[in-house]
Amino acid sequence: MIPLHDDNPSSIRPFITYSVLGACAVAFLWQLSIGGEAAIYSFGVIPASLLGDAQLPPRLALIPAELTVITSMFLHGGWAHLLGNLLYLWVFGDNVEDSMGHTRFVIFYLLCGTAAALAQAVPDPGSTIPMIGASGAISGVLGAYLLLYPHARILVALPLGFYVTTFRLRAGWVLGIWFGLQLLSELATEPGQAGVAFRAHIGGFVAGLVLIPLFKSRKTRLFHPGVHR
Repeated sequence: MIPLHDDNPSSIRPFITYSVLGACAVAFLWQLSIGGEAAIYSFGVIPASLLGDAQLPPRLALIPAELTVITSMFLHGGWAHLLGNLLYLWVFGDNVEDSMGHTRFVIFYLLCGTAAALAQAVPDPGSTIPMIGASGAISGVLGAYLLLYPHARILVALPLGFYVTTFRLRAGWVLGIWFGLQLLSELATEPGQAGVAFRAHIGGFVAGLVLIPLFKSRKTRLFHPGVHR
């Protein structure tokens, strides 16, 4: 299922969400312009460097390993990776930003991304596979949305071969199915295998669930009934 739109209007202009969308797009174009692999190793999270003593070659060790937890959130491995992340943030980010305000949303987003990076790195601290992408931080946004607006209606597309059908589902179903797929995919992934960082998705999502009660404004309540059209 591919989310396309929700029926949940925002009361503010979510310029932090827009800024993250733009920053990710600009960073990806920059990656393409210089050759992606060097950027991925320099600015992606490498568990063996972050949690251990592994050292990158001087030409790649451009920033401290701790800072890669932040820079990695703006890099992507390809067009599909980028566009998928931007779509999810576009659909769900504005309402989560609305629920807490711009400043707290920045902190929330970075904390979720950090939790995601650690969830991927800590179980395999010797890994030298770089981790990049906004997926972990955006997973935190999804976890927050689930607790805030589980009854909101989401327009989703379901590809069936050459045919695509669209229908509406409650956010609770859409995000619950998404999280279940992440769990199943992680269980099916061989340890140390390169590919999608499902542990990061899970860690970011759980961080969003835990943090949203602390970050939302007092006037915003959890499990909002939503707007139906």
